[in-house]
Amino acid sequence: MADKRKNLQKLKMNVAVGKKPFAEYPRPQLIRQSKWINLNGKWDCGVVVPFPLQSELSEFDTLPGYTGKIPDEYDYYTTFEYHPSGDYPGGNRVLLHFGAVDQICDVAIDGRNIGHHEGGYLPFSFDITDRVTSPSAAEGAHVLQVHITDKLDLKYPYGKQSRNPGGMWYTPVSGIWQTVWIEEVPKNYIRGLKITPDLDGIRLIVDGDADSYSVEVFEPDTGHNPAKRIVAPGDSTLHRMIYRETYNGNKTYIEIEDPKHWTPDCPYLYGIRVSTKDDSVASYFALREIKIHKVGEHKRFLLNGKPVFFHGVLDQGYYPEGIFLPNTEDGYDTDVMNMKELGFNTLRKHIKIEPPAFYVACDVRGMMVWQDMINNSDYDFMRDTILPTFGIKAKTDHYTHHDPESRRIFEEHMREEVQYLYNFPCIVYYTIFNEGWGQFDSDRLYEDLKELDPTRIVDSTSGWFRQFKSDVVSRHVYFHKVAKILHHHHPVVISEFGGYNYAEKGHTFNPLNNYGYKSFKDKRTLSESIRKLYREDIISYIEMGCSGSIYTQLSDVEDETNGFYTYDRHICKVDKEIMQNIADELYSEFYRCVNTKE
Repeated sequence: MADKRKNLQKLKMNVAVGKKPFAEYPRPQLIRQSKWINLNGKWDCGVVVPFPLQSELSEFDTLPGYTGKIPDEYDYYTTFEYHPSGDYPGGNRVLLHFGAVDQICDVAIDGRNIGHHEGGYLPFSFDITDRVTSPSAAEGAHVLQVHITDKLDLKYPYGKQSRNPGGMWYTPVSGIWQTVWIEEVPKNYIRGLKITPDLDGIRLIVDGDADSYSVEVFEPDTGHNPAKRIVAPGDSTLHRMIYRETYNGNKTYIEIEDPKHWTPDCPYLYGIRVSTKDDSVASYFALREIKIHKVGEHKRFLLNGKPVFFHGVLDQGYYPEGIFLPNTEDGYDTDVMNMKELGFNTLRKHIKIEPPAFYVACDVRGMMVWQDMINNSDYDFMRDTILPTFGIKAKTDHYTHHDPESRRIFEEHMREEVQYLYNFPCIVYYTIFNEGWGQFDSDRLYEDLKELDPTRIVDSTSGWFRQFKSDVVSRHVYFHKVAKILHHHHPVVISEFGGYNYAEKGHTFNPLNNYGYKSFKDKRTLSESIRKLYREDIISYIEMGCSGSIYTQLSDVEDETNGFYTYDRHICKVDKEIMQNIADELYSEFYRCVNTKE
């Protein structure tokens, strides 16, 4: 993999020597002004955290004894010092947070185990108070050891990772790949907020031990850089207070006077602070609703009561030097703004979960997100791709992927994923299964997911193997024309299409093997062909019920050279003016259809 990666022109490294990578406060939806320590950077084992071991930026391949292979097991270790702040007279707790570690990890401090975690995409924490504050705790620096095991066990969610990458399968990642940090909290602290918006206010649930709490709501500080206005810790996240109230119990409804709604054109975000006797946290929210309603002959999506077309692009979330991470958090904002510039209002986050910085960029910039669940279990090329592409599809998924442990892990991960992502306003749509990968009991899981989160659209089976329960008809179209769409019961989305291939010389990951669904030799021909594709297969079917489309894809990814941008993000491979014209045509046709179908 390292040799292939060298074919890319080098990015200008934003990770300066000695600078801590991903140094921003890592939890923008629950900001606490207490003491916290960012443990990113070069650890004593020589690896740069939080980049996965396979990535250039981890520097694992520069370590003595490196053989060209990533071991299935590895020990990270570093030292840190903790000194109580004294900010909490009633006592404090010390929490060790991990953004994500792939796949299995065991954590120890000063040689004593503190916890175990399985699964590679979601955050987790351990209470380390006794290890760093008790009389028996080591003086001065503490040794943190993280033992990881990653055999790419398919019972755990794995997404696009493969030990034999190529085509639509990519380099696997191992180990720590998101921020590691330590936080000091009061003994009775606010563990979390659950914010459910409608068009007039929010339902707020506070997870904590206090009997009462106060709530302050603020207008956004539009004087700040929009990309940063809600990610800096402390009072700088909040502006003019427009509401203050004190509540007993942990549930309440807060009605906003003169409410302003979040849309892609005007992504209005409110600040909020929740305080108890012992603790105080800041967060943000938006007022927005996504629903389905019949408009004329067809069901359509409504954003804040108005018809909306999801003009989207597939976003895999891969980068040449960090693999699962861009060089810096600004890379997420760059990707979002690049797609906004091309006229898109939606990203489909494809079978990968990102750090909060990605979703914050979408919240702030006004980019709607379709979020996939992460596949586990086995994949079969003939069963899951070839046969359904040619129309041969299984009738039921009740008996597929029947291993009980694999099913249990998928369901637990789905619940944790929804909990992790619940408060991000940008997320409007969930996909449970993609093209049958690991698919089982999708009707039952549809009901489970709607119970977990009834406020978003649920696509049970993206592509094919559709059962009975789903909010949409979701189709993938690469090798044939879109058939006439006449479906009155659900909105219809082309949840993947396109994938046109153009390899930009000097900016390919693997010059010997470029992958896509139709090849072109120059930017102009590619752009005109994409325009023709949209006109013939998307825009012409809007009147027949098409309500959303997702083009493959945002950027090239390893062997795939079918992105709008090169893998290194240096070059836009399509004509921006043509892409903007496509968006204008699409939106004009959509609004013509919905405004004449009363």
